[in-house]
Amino acid sequence: MTTPHTHEASARESVSLHPNIVKLLHKRGMNDQEIAEFLSWDLKALPELTQMKDLDRASQRIIQAIEKNEKIGVYGDYDVDGTTSCALLYHFFKMLNTEIITIQPSRFVEGYGIHPPAIDSAIERGIKVLITVDCGITNNEAAEYAQLRGLDLIITDHHKDAREEMPPAYAVVNPNRRDENIEDLKPLAGVGVAFALALQIKNDLAKQGKETPSLYPLLQFVAIGTICDLAYLTPANIKLVRHGMKQLKTSQYMGIRQFFNQEERKEPFISSEKLSFQIGPMINSKGRLDHPERALLLLTCDDSSIAFENYSHLDISNRERKAIQEEVFKLAREQVFQSIKDQEHLISIVYSPEFHEGVIGIVASKLVEAFKVPAVIFTDTEDKTMIKASARTAGDLSIFDCLKQCDDLFVKFGGHKAAAGLSMMKENLPAFIERMNSLLKEIPAIQRTKTFTYDLEVTPHDINPKLARDLEKLEPYGNGNAKPLFKMTDFMIESYDLLKEVHVRWNLASTKGEKVNLKGISFNFMTKTDSYRPDELYQMQKRGEPLVCYFTVGINRFNGAEYLQLMIESIAPQAH
Repeated sequence: MTTPHTHEASARESVSLHPNIVKLLHKRGMNDQEIAEFLSWDLKALPELTQMKDLDRASQRIIQAIEKNEKIGVYGDYDVDGTTSCALLYHFFKMLNTEIITIQPSRFVEGYGIHPPAIDSAIERGIKVLITVDCGITNNEAAEYAQLRGLDLIITDHHKDAREEMPPAYAVVNPNRRDENIEDLKPLAGVGVAFALALQIKNDLAKQGKETPSLYPLLQFVAIGTICDLAYLTPANIKLVRHGMKQLKTSQYMGIRQFFNQEERKEPFISSEKLSFQIGPMINSKGRLDHPERALLLLTCDDSSIAFENYSHLDISNRERKAIQEEVFKLAREQVFQSIKDQEHLISIVYSPEFHEGVIGIVASKLVEAFKVPAVIFTDTEDKTMIKASARTAGDLSIFDCLKQCDDLFVKFGGHKAAAGLSMMKENLPAFIERMNSLLKEIPAIQRTKTFTYDLEVTPHDINPKLARDLEKLEPYGNGNAKPLFKMTDFMIESYDLLKEVHVRWNLASTKGEKVNLKGISFNFMTKTDSYRPDELYQMQKRGEPLVCYFTVGINRFNGAEYLQLMIESIAPQAH
């Protein structure tokens, strides 16, 4: 794979960075060499993706299936990571002139993972080799059943290997399997593991003298899946995502093209925020409300009118999802308020049969945002025989490790450090609440709460277009590479406007030295329970009370023009 940047170029780039960004990266623990490595685009510096166990075995069996004209199936999870993984392998096999059958379960019918009925279904369709993506590591029963029925099951996953034994599949490719020791690969998303499988097959075919097209375009799917699944951004993931993001605005994939308007395609690059807050939720929306197939059809189709039709379905679905999510969050938040009246709030655990299963994961994340502690949100299973939950962590706590200590209460359980899912009998809920609270009491608060931290204090005079442009060189932002949050004093609010009654547009000015004017925006500022109102802040400064502002810096691009813009998280009195 050719790469546009060299390590030396990155070293030169790091020297020319805005001094506050260099200071910020030093504060994050990087020396000059590590900064150069962080900025590097060099894919040759990646840890060897194809070193994972069972990759060669999986590849050889798949090549054999291609040669024998055996049917190959790909079975993927219904979320954005599973969907992009399916799409990646669909396009890869298309490069090999091999048709595959893609299968995704419904969250509401089959549930998460692969189960014995899916094995029966695959066999009925004539599939001889079935590859899972982003699921399977805890589905021992399905692997045993596939073995019994003579179906070769190849599991590719990235979730924790959490059962007593690994599933007895034909091959298990997972950087987090119990006997893997390549630390650099452990944070790969499911789509990163799927890409590694494609790379291994390409390399093995090359040894046979068979050339295949470049896999470089497939990194677009790696970028979307990795960012939206909140995979930890190690140097390896950062490089894979950077190269994928670079291609998005000129993508040749009809489905991906639907996500960008003409204006966005003219911009220097597509930001990770676009992936996190727009593309990911849209791909996820169908799987949250009914069946995920429209999202996969969008990412695999090669006709622009069919792509537009599928995109429109996702757009409608995403609007519906937002409305449902808002209602569930309101009810869940009220439950939390009721439960914390007389005790220390260690964890938010809520349950209602009315909660829509498709949004409980997002609502759990929103509860963490609101209350700064871990959250577990339960609802009924489709058949009402059990309750199921999505769990999200706060701070450095591994929610997976906490839940593992309660797994005798569960029927099913899986996940990773930051997020997990489980199901159990409803009568176990009181015991679960009691045990989780007891566990968390023993853990220092700093490890299990979401704390407010900023990266660097700056003055209004430090904020200029170079700072904003150089911040874009640190992309992609996400888990492990948070967008820098700045602190600023020495400013005043000159004016403000309310937008749609909930957002605030600010005009700020420096109070020292040569006057600097800054424009900022705060989304949903008026809905925050811990924020001062803009009129209160305005009156405070008139009385001489100094204010402090926390914000990120970006460039707002519109109609070919660029505007420096602060995304303001908080403005409060300095003593607050």
